[in-house]
Amino acid sequence: MSKGERTRAAILDQALALTSTDGLSGLTIGTLAEQLGMSKSGLFAHFGSKEQLQQAVVDHAAALFAETVVKPALDKPRGLPRLLAFFDGWIAWSKEPPLPGGCPLQAASFELDDRPGPLRDVVARTQGELRQFVAGGARRAIEAGHFRSDLDVDQFAFEAIAIAYAFTMNQRLLRHPLAEGWARTAIDGLVQRASRRVV
Repeated sequence: MSKGERTRAAILDQALALTSTDGLSGLTIGTLAEQLGMSKSGLFAHFGSKEQLQQAVVDHAAALFAETVVKPALDKPRGLPRLLAFFDGWIAWSKEPPLPGGCPLQAASFELDDRPGPLRDVVARTQGELRQFVAGGARRAIEAGHFRSDLDVDQFAFEAIAIAYAFTMNQRLLRHPLAEGWARTAIDGLVQRASRRVV
């Protein structure tokens, strides 16, 4: 990795930490430059604008989620074991996030949902990829014989992500001691319904 690449990576790490507490709209070149001990022009040498920096931060957050949650799950057998490992990783991500302010992707999805533009498009893309990953995992579970063949994988993904988002709110905002138990019970119920025909 070149010096420029190392500097860019350090900028993105700091920008991501700042975004996790202040949101994407709170990410400013001035604050970031001050925290890094750099000049604003030095930052602009790596990112031509605040918007380009914000988009790079979203991609960096998605890469961190993939490394922390998705990649370990991919080491498990395809189908239900991989899905369960993914859910475990997501719960751990929300309980003890690697960033001071929690998941910036989830925060950004609420922050930008009604703000059209390139940044919203980047966030929407990452959320769409997440939904596709979960739906794909359910599809592999059908192929492996873990889930029933008529399962609506998109509905499964919708409910799975809804559980994870509800867990984050109850865990981080409400600090409810039963949040993890509720989430795991909901996941178990979702998996049970997916595993047999419901009349």
